Amino acid sequence: MTDPAAAESLLAPLIWGGFVAAFLHAALPTHWLPFVLVGRAQGWRARMTLGAAALAGMVHVISTAIVGGLIVAAGLALEERLAGVLPWLAAAMMFGFGAYYLVRALRTRASAARDEPGRDKPGRAVSDRAAFLGLMALLALSPGEVLLPLYLSGAQHGLHGLILLTLAFAAGTILGMVLLTGAAFMGASLLRLERLARFEGAILGAALIILGLLVAFGPL
Repeated sequence: MTDPAAAESLLAPLIWGGFVAAFLHAALPTHWLPFVLVGRAQGWRARMTLGAAALAGMVHVISTAIVGGLIVAAGLALEERLAGVLPWLAAAMMFGFGAYYLVRALRTRASAARDEPGRDKPGRAVSDRAAFLGLMALLALSPGEVLLPLYLSGAQHGLHGLILLTLAFAAGTILGMVLLTGAAFMGASLLRLERLARFEGAILGAALIILGLLVAFGPL
């Protein structure tokens, strides 16, 4: 029988890993740039724009948790037939996503350097309600795929572990989205943020590969 104290000590690195992965994932331009552009086009104040980013971040986490729950259910069903497969399945998914992001970042680095985000003129403003709902839908319909493998690893810690992991995802996602949206909206250079975000894919990919290795061969 697993010692509860030992189980908690193994869960902590997974929670921190989930927070870091969520924060890095939130640095993708699709998670903050639309809020800056729409907010400026609609004439929103910073409070309104940041509120929309925070709420959309929560919606994003909820959609991720729903998909993650389905994956966990499927994984547990498989675990009943093949004992011990869950950690390896989670590790393989993390490694696969990590390799994908890393390779994509290396391939697109040159083309991304020529991009000039924020230079496009926004279209004619729509109603605030339509703009707000559009931003919510953007994040709701795109669950964080890079976070899903962590749910398989968290399933080994039961419902308690899954809840803590979801809270870590929420904290990392919302903090990252609000910080980057706020920095850009309050006057930081969108071009500099985009250049920084170019390396986010490589960093996220490497982090997922490391997490995958830790799940397979380490303490997670």
